[in-house]
Amino acid sequence: MGPISAKIEIDIPRERAFAFLSDLGNRPSFTDHFLSDFHLTRLESSGVGAGARFRVEQPLRSVWMDTAISELEAPYLIRERGNGGRLNRIRTNTAWELTEGPGSLTTVRLAHWTEPGPVDRGLELASAASFWQQRSWREALRRLRDLLESETPRPARLAVAGGNRYATGVP
Repeated sequence: MGPISAKIEIDIPRERAFAFLSDLGNRPSFTDHFLSDFHLTRLESSGVGAGARFRVEQPLRSVWMDTAISELEAPYLIRERGNGGRLNRIRTNTAWELTEGPGSLTTVRLAHWTEPGPVDRGLELASAASFWQQRSWREALRRLRDLLESETPRPARLAVAGGNRYATGVP
C-alpha cells in the first residue's frame, strides 16, 4: 500500500514538535481513532530503538502492527520501520519530516507505506486500506495540530508490554 502522505502546518517551534513526535508514548493521544491496544515494547519510549505495538482498525479487518524508531535526525526527521499482519509478514515504513516556516510555524509531513506479500496485497486492495489509511492519517495530523497548539497537559504515560518489573522491586 502506498506510499500515502499527509501534511499540516502547526504553529509551534519545530523542536517542540520533534520532541513530541519522537516519543512513541504520545502517539495514542492523536491516533486513537484508528489505532487501538497501543503499548510500548520497551521502557524507553523515545530514541532510536523505541518501539510500540498496536492494532490498526480498518473496515473488514483489524491487524496487529508494530513500529520502531530506526533513525532520528533532530529536529527534522524521524524514520520508523516495523512489521504487521498475520505472522508479521507485512513490512511497514513511516517517515516524519518537520520543516521550519516563518515565525514559529512548523510543517509536518508524513509518509507511510507497506510492503505486503501477494496474499496481503489482495487483502489490502479488497479492504480499501490505502484510502482508509490516507483519511485516518490526515485526521491524526489535524488532531496533532489541535493538541500541540492548545498547549494542553501531556497525555498520560502508556504501559509497557509485560509491565515494569523494576518499579515493583520484583526481579
